[in-house]
Amino acid sequence: MGEKLESIPLRKIQIQDEFWNKYIKLVKESIIPYQWKILNDLVKDVEPSHCIHNFKIAAGELEGEFEGAVFQDTDVAKWLEAVAYSLECNPDPELERLADETIELIGRAQQKDGYLNTYFTIKEPEGRFKNLEEGHELYTAGHMIEAAVAYYNATGKDKFLSIVSRFADLICETFGTEEGKRHGYPGHQEIELALVKLFRVTKRKKYLTLAKYFIDQRGVGSNYFLEEEKQREGHIFPEFKGYDPKYSQSHLPVREQETAEGHAVRAMYMYCAMADLSYEYQDKELLTACKKLWNNVVNKRMYITGGIGSSGMLERFTTDYDLPNDCNYSETCASIGMALFGKRMAEITKDASYMDIVEKELYNNVLSGISLDGTSFFYVNPLEVNPDKCISRTYREHVKFQRQKWFGVACCPPNIARTLASLGQYLYFAGDDALYVNLYIGNKMSETIAGNEWNVELDTKLPIEGKSRLHIATEKEADLTIALRIPSYARHFKVEKDGETVKDYIEKDGYAYLTGRFKETEITITFEQPAVFVRANPKVSENIGKVAIIRGPMVYCIEELDNGRNLPSIYVDSAQKLKEQYEENLLGGVVTLTFQGEKLKENWKEEELYSERKVLREAVSLKAVPYHVWANRQPGEMLVWIKEFL
Repeated sequence: MGEKLESIPLRKIQIQDEFWNKYIKLVKESIIPYQWKILNDLVKDVEPSHCIHNFKIAAGELEGEFEGAVFQDTDVAKWLEAVAYSLECNPDPELERLADETIELIGRAQQKDGYLNTYFTIKEPEGRFKNLEEGHELYTAGHMIEAAVAYYNATGKDKFLSIVSRFADLICETFGTEEGKRHGYPGHQEIELALVKLFRVTKRKKYLTLAKYFIDQRGVGSNYFLEEEKQREGHIFPEFKGYDPKYSQSHLPVREQETAEGHAVRAMYMYCAMADLSYEYQDKELLTACKKLWNNVVNKRMYITGGIGSSGMLERFTTDYDLPNDCNYSETCASIGMALFGKRMAEITKDASYMDIVEKELYNNVLSGISLDGTSFFYVNPLEVNPDKCISRTYREHVKFQRQKWFGVACCPPNIARTLASLGQYLYFAGDDALYVNLYIGNKMSETIAGNEWNVELDTKLPIEGKSRLHIATEKEADLTIALRIPSYARHFKVEKDGETVKDYIEKDGYAYLTGRFKETEITITFEQPAVFVRANPKVSENIGKVAIIRGPMVYCIEELDNGRNLPSIYVDSAQKLKEQYEENLLGGVVTLTFQGEKLKENWKEEELYSERKVLREAVSLKAVPYHVWANRQPGEMLVWIKEFL
């Protein structure tokens, strides 16, 4: 399997990008402060979070009952993780002080034996580790561990790391194959990947061993959750009655799983851990399972936007090619998980196709989850919306046509915060003697490779235009391999080195490799990324006779504001050329697409539901905007897949 590539530490990267700057700025100036107010129940007209209040009760500083979801603590954890990434990139003494105070509170809420979970501490102290199916204790622990590792990396402070290490020690003492230990595994995977992170920071092998145990034990023998149910009455979540082990990917041992099943976020976090462990143990069988699962998702169970988990019921995968547009779930967290999984697979395999999907996720299904002002969010990301039909107690009740200020179950907003704050981790990978350029996002970066300090500056016009300039410099001339990702959508990909066209680069697995001696070099990457109509596999019955539009990494949609009501009545000729125009003052600056179509004339009487009446059409001019910015103006219909004249 060999050595894997490594991300460049966030502190060594400063993102300076026309497109992404506004989102990076949002993290520090809007998202983190807004979510801190949410955690403290200081925002009106939203469902209370209770998070900080719960920790104060668990610490004995307030009296009261636990409020919120069983995994409510994770909102604080993900907020702290976002803060950590922000501090690593942009030190802020006041924000660090606030984080330190929050960490101190978490420490005071920790029990003497290391246990840390406000729900079970306050509400169900006798139920610790007795309801792994629904209790989310290990999931919550995982997010705490991830936050603590990030905070340690950012600040060097080990207070939070010590807190989570004590809890991890307790979990190590509780679970395992040994007699007297619990032989279970998490109902919601997350701690597995977190334990790998904790191992890599502390070098304590027992954390890696426990992560491997949780993965290896899953789905082996009698299902743990079904056996666990026999020992208790009732459910925390009523929908868990009649529990299907596929929901938590515990229906088979992980190495035997070939299709993505069950809850999409659970699946992604598990796949991330599988990828991590495949490298740590050089387990080729586990890596093969990861590849099979990745391919099943990408080739048969993923939306064109990168959304995964097509069912609103239980937020889950269904079956191959089942991709409905107006009632899908496509949870923002699931796409974040897919990006994390793809990053790991790219690091291990050096295959750029994984980063193609990571880019798709980031520009589409992840960004659609947040408003342009950073204070409202989508949990669900549909590809077709009619506000009049988003009715509660129906199969579309989970679909929203406006982003929400917050959610009772609010895993997505802080997950978006930590993702945007850590965007730099996706830009580059470093090998022993190579620098891999994954995403063409403007930045400045310095890193030591093969014993030399390399200063890198990337200027780009992406996603507006397919042109980037990479300036590389080091004090003395040295050998280096530069691997430039060739995007799957790029046409006429061209590389110039100091003004001369490079014709002899080696292309392998989606990267263009340039090897030589460098001191100060400018590399220019250009490619065309025209807007095009694309079709879905005919097995996707929802999209037969329809086309979608993509331009570069972005999927496009049409909105009612630009194109009138009843968008599904529009037909287009896909042979036409799409007209591209950059509109600086629209939606933060976007390339819009205009084209021609026909729309059914509403010449029927209102009381005439069915008729032999002939359908008439009228010519219309149409306008499409990037999918990720829909619903940032006024509420209305939205459509990704448009009917095509055949």
